[in-house]
Amino acid sequence: MAAASTKRKSLWLVALRNPNVIFGGVILLTMLMIAILAPFLGTVDPQRIDPAARNKKPGTEITYRLDDGQTAKRVAIMGTDSLGRDVYSRVLYGARVSLAVGVAVSVISVAIGMVIGLISGYIRWADGIIMRIMDGLMAIPGILLAIALVSIWRAGLITVVFAIVVPDVPRVVRLVRSIVLTVREEPYVEGAISVGTPTWILMFRHILPNTVAPLIVQGTFLAAAAILTEAALSFLGIGIPPEIPSWGNIMAEGRTLFRVFPHNILYPGIFLALTVLAINIMGDGLRDTLDPKMSKKV
Repeated sequence: MAAASTKRKSLWLVALRNPNVIFGGVILLTMLMIAILAPFLGTVDPQRIDPAARNKKPGTEITYRLDDGQTAKRVAIMGTDSLGRDVYSRVLYGARVSLAVGVAVSVISVAIGMVIGLISGYIRWADGIIMRIMDGLMAIPGILLAIALVSIWRAGLITVVFAIVVPDVPRVVRLVRSIVLTVREEPYVEGAISVGTPTWILMFRHILPNTVAPLIVQGTFLAAAAILTEAALSFLGIGIPPEIPSWGNIMAEGRTLFRVFPHNILYPGIFLALTVLAINIMGDGLRDTLDPKMSKKV
């Protein structure tokens, strides 16, 4: 066990020295800091409507009224939308929603899929039942599920996360199940069974550690896909409500005037593309060093 722990630690050290992990991690950390520090980066209320400042191009100086009745001037770095809201502020605050959806979907999908996958891969009689249920869930398109949920409940963060998690869980279950089917035949697992080790200890102490690295890699790709899916749902008007800034609904509101004022889509699109690219690059780097099939090449 000590040798396995040392090997796992060395793989993590190699992963942290991987240029893809460093490059993707730096960009992702920058986006995270932007989301956290948005109120301190020269932003205004992202929901403030100013009809007098409608559709201003990037770099335009605008005059707005303060809450105490006085006026002040500021430069609209990324312009304003058709309601006079500051695009720069909405993009920075929108990072909070988009990153929150990505992290939430990734964590929930991995947690649920890990438990179900362990049960499916180790308990033979439950395998067929669980996998048929997973096949049924994978047949549900996320967009159709989101439309159904919005029609039952109201559009919101929880609805979007749930709609994305349901089709993603079976993918994690299949990954964990395939690993468990291989690991449960290992000599150390059979030795633990021969001495009467309880099933739950076998699953969570001896088998689960072998799934951690692949699950981390899978989690990064799920987060990237979730951010894109949220943007698509919000763009279609069935995701995050329009009053809450997210990259998807910012682009949705700017699509009608895209030819005249492309900045409403350009800037949130750049942030969305950079974030997804960073997560995918980091995931590729983690896969190269942490995936069991690649570990012999490290």
